[in-house]
Amino acid sequence: MEYRQIDKLGIKTSLLGFGCMRFPTTADGKIDEARAEQMLDEAYAAGINYFDTAWPYHNGESEPFVGKVMKKYDRRSFFFATKLPCWDVKVREDATRIFNEQLKHLQTDYVDFYLLHALNRDRFREMRDMGVVDDVIELQRQGKIKYLGFSFHDGYEAFEEIATYRDWDFCQIQYNYMDTEEQAGDKGYALCEKLNLPIIIMEPIKGGALASFADDINEKFKAVRPDKSIASWALRWVASKPMVKVVLSGMSTEEQVKDNLETFGNFEPLTNLELQTVTEIVKEVKSRINNGCTGCRYCMPCPFGVNIPRNFSIWNHFGMYHNVGGARWNYQNMKAEERADQCKECGACEPQCPQKLPIREHLKLVSAELGNL
Repeated sequence: MEYRQIDKLGIKTSLLGFGCMRFPTTADGKIDEARAEQMLDEAYAAGINYFDTAWPYHNGESEPFVGKVMKKYDRRSFFFATKLPCWDVKVREDATRIFNEQLKHLQTDYVDFYLLHALNRDRFREMRDMGVVDDVIELQRQGKIKYLGFSFHDGYEAFEEIATYRDWDFCQIQYNYMDTEEQAGDKGYALCEKLNLPIIIMEPIKGGALASFADDINEKFKAVRPDKSIASWALRWVASKPMVKVVLSGMSTEEQVKDNLETFGNFEPLTNLELQTVTEIVKEVKSRINNGCTGCRYCMPCPFGVNIPRNFSIWNHFGMYHNVGGARWNYQNMKAEERADQCKECGACEPQCPQKLPIREHLKLVSAELGNL
């Protein structure tokens, strides 16, 4: 197993972290505990020492399950990461109450990596002004939290505000080779280098979108490294960056555990040829976007309830990644009145579109393409 030294904290973490939000489930939606425990055991035996969970994962079942499974191992041999659900903090006292419940869930006296969960600018300011940030700092002073950080979902300016607010021990960002200009992105990575702020990576495979593409794109990867899975390229891309200390993977199957352990058991940073291949593929995939909708929502509201930006987002994602299952699920799980086939062609939207898109014609294409998946 590849490990990364975090000089700032004086510890070593496994470069691969086990994300505990996508365990296999039973028919009734509960964690398939037998399979999930076996996967955790295999990961631990292979050297993974970073296990990431959170209050809401698996409808609140993840923390108690992970705590129960990991109780059989020496507590000093691995790191627990969990998160404060800031959206559930209505009054200041909620934060400490929730934290104490999390300790009970995990059957531990302390949390190694504790994060303010899913911060954006407004949520961070709310936690700061309410005194919650001060309270978790106090929990760290008491030894109940070893390392304090935050996970992030917003634009770069918000990231800069949060990252420079105090000397955080680490941060967790969404980062992958397709989204270098989204959220914190490349600029956020550069800021972390400047601040000496260790990075934990979430969604390195973009929710599974970078695990498989259209056949011709997959063949481009295989032509360079026929021995590597498509998903492993995305993991190796972020793991090749020195400020990245843990790459989280939410493993749902035994096959994913095996593939990830192969990737990180004998880790190879991307070569110059592989980096060039990724750059070329990113350009090719982005060229397959179906239209230039930016999601500005100037076209909304539709008089008939059609969610125009959502339809175009699913359609564009499908054009780029050709993920049939994901596109079908996302389209069919929209409210019926929001789907493209409900367009009455009134034309009210088109004069409002800054991109001058032929919205009515494109909604017909969305309906034909996604409705028949």
